[in-house]
Amino acid sequence: MLAKRSDRVLVQGITGREGTYWTEKMLQYGTRIVAGVTPGKGGQSVHGVPVFDTVEAAMLRRPAEVSVLFVPPMYAMAGACEATEAGIKNVVVLADGVPVHDTMVMLARASQYGARILGPNGPGMIVPGETMVGILPCWLEDVFRPGSVGVVSRSGSLGTAICHQVIRAGLGQSVVLGIGGDPIVGTTTREALEFFAQDGRTRAVVIVGELGGTMEEDAAPVVAEMGKPVVAFIAGGMAPEGKRMGHAGAIVEGDRGTVRSKTRLLAEAGAHIARTPNEVAELLSKAMKTNR
Repeated sequence: MLAKRSDRVLVQGITGREGTYWTEKMLQYGTRIVAGVTPGKGGQSVHGVPVFDTVEAAMLRRPAEVSVLFVPPMYAMAGACEATEAGIKNVVVLADGVPVHDTMVMLARASQYGARILGPNGPGMIVPGETMVGILPCWLEDVFRPGSVGVVSRSGSLGTAICHQVIRAGLGQSVVLGIGGDPIVGTTTREALEFFAQDGRTRAVVIVGELGGTMEEDAAPVVAEMGKPVVAFIAGGMAPEGKRMGHAGAIVEGDRGTVRSKTRLLAEAGAHIARTPNEVAELLSKAMKTNR
């Protein structure tokens, strides 16, 4: 899903501080970054990567399958649409604070051009040992290691903490997807689970959810059918009722969107529920031994 070792990556906003820093980290990890884009900076280079003024110009000279956006939220929609219209099929949007209407426009445009969006308001993705696209600390060996556990997380920092729990269990990850914490995102928990169900490298899955929205509840039917052990941790169980917490997606409607509702439906579907992040390692180890 979204990127593999052989995929070529384009960085939009490559000349900015964050774009420059993370381009170096991605290159060091082995990500095939072939071009960067910053309007008005064409002809420059960043860490040996040529910079173009537009995505269209970059695609003519250095075609890519994946683009990652290091741009402010007000430019995320335009950047994502520029990428999909130029023929890029996988776009990673990192920005926090993208207006919901802008996200709806970029998703509609992506669908029109047969492209997929990861994000916004997420850290990107990593295939440990192969490629990283985004802002994940790929150099931490006690967090990311090649293995057979798929991880899908709405939270970047919490997802990283759970990946450490996977390592504590003596395991590693097949793919880690940071889907973002906004009310509307390009890749949902359900879609991530559908990918993991078909992925031959993935033997088990960890869902990292949180209070608000219904993505985890919507994903429960897939858990019941995927035939692979699933461990789920839903953050926000101690949040006071009626309070809006954390991410923009932390909106509760009646009983839907509550930690209680999410954990109940996932448990009924067969998921092993961790009450704290530290329980993930033990539950994952037991679940994988039982599933052999």
